[in-house]
Amino acid sequence: MASAANCVVYFSSNTNYLTVSELKNHSLPATFVSRPPNNNTLGKRSVRLLSSTTGINPRAAAPSATAVENDGSFPDTDMVPTPKVIIDQDSDPDATVVEITFGDRLGALLDTMNALKSLGLNVTKANVYLDSSGKHNKFCITKASTGRKVEEPELLEAIRLTIINNLLEFHPESSSQLAMGATFGAEPPKETVDVDIATRIRVHDDGPDRSLLYVETADHPGLLVELVKTITDINVAVESGEFDTEGLLAKAKFHVSYKGKALIKPLQQVLANSLRYYLRRPTTEEASF
Repeated sequence: MASAANCVVYFSSNTNYLTVSELKNHSLPATFVSRPPNNNTLGKRSVRLLSSTTGINPRAAAPSATAVENDGSFPDTDMVPTPKVIIDQDSDPDATVVEITFGDRLGALLDTMNALKSLGLNVTKANVYLDSSGKHNKFCITKASTGRKVEEPELLEAIRLTIINNLLEFHPESSSQLAMGATFGAEPPKETVDVDIATRIRVHDDGPDRSLLYVETADHPGLLVELVKTITDINVAVESGEFDTEGLLAKAKFHVSYKGKALIKPLQQVLANSLRYYLRRPTTEEASF
């Protein structure tokens, strides 16, 4: 199973909405590929999002009558836990696994699951488990049109933003712990993350046919799509991975390859330098010299 996408996530100047829009003139599409069983050849095929525009409203006027995201029993004076959203493409070959944690404050997340279904997704195998870090809501997602896991980076990012949007709506206290809270939340984060200090990039071999890329940096909307595009712009294929949002930080783990093989050391360095340059975003333009 393989897919490529030529869409990006746009954020309109109207701060009441986030939109996922198709970029028709994008000449270097972001690409996800997966290795078929017993076959070292990586196939690729073009895929587009089924709808050209998906709206995500970061502030609903009021929770729906059926909202059960929490039970309202947590006083404002409680220490606010760090919200975590994990999008896992590795653990299940047939579905995208999503895990959401916010201490022990989350309820059944029915509204979140309904919001994901509005993106053309099926939500199955929902379960909850508890550990010392809190209550973990975990479920599997597939595309309603195909019954298969989500591979388009734009749709994966839309899933992430939808979940964070619902956290901001039903748990306003989470806004102080999320990067999106600075723009769309009730209370902006009290601290900002220095991108230069927060950004960490590592690449190492993970067998003869692929390498493992780790990226940790300050979170912002659209980051997952931008990372994949930066990687594929230098003709490195993204096979699978995991993308974690932990408070103000984003942590990504991607299995990558070049022409079906692990990245050689010079290409590993090129990949790391490309990501580091993009993520740190120099503010001084070349034209100023």
